[in-house]
Amino acid sequence: PPPFTGVWMGDSKLCAIGVHCGNHITSHGLALNCCTDLTWFEHIVPCGLEGKGVTSLSHELGQHVAVSHVLEPFLDSFQEVFDCTLVPSQDPG
Repeated sequence: PPPFTGVWMGDSKLCAIGVHCGNHITSHGLALNCCTDLTWFEHIVPCGLEGKGVTSLSHELGQHVAVSHVLEPFLDSFQEVFDCTLVPSQDPG
């Protein structure tokens, strides 16, 4: 819910996005909780947001959702939304 970033299911965050800037370097990323062990979040205040929770696709759908099940549709949607073509990284070996 505004003003919070990410993807939310009610008061629980399903996907986090972020940008970090420091020492003249920027990095960015996202974390989509597919089959995450949510018990770890009981020991912290996730994203520093008091009173908010964390959820996963597996929890919300009531069935195991592996990263391998969502990776291709996620990347397809990313390319469509950002009007780009993703190029697989080459093996450094």
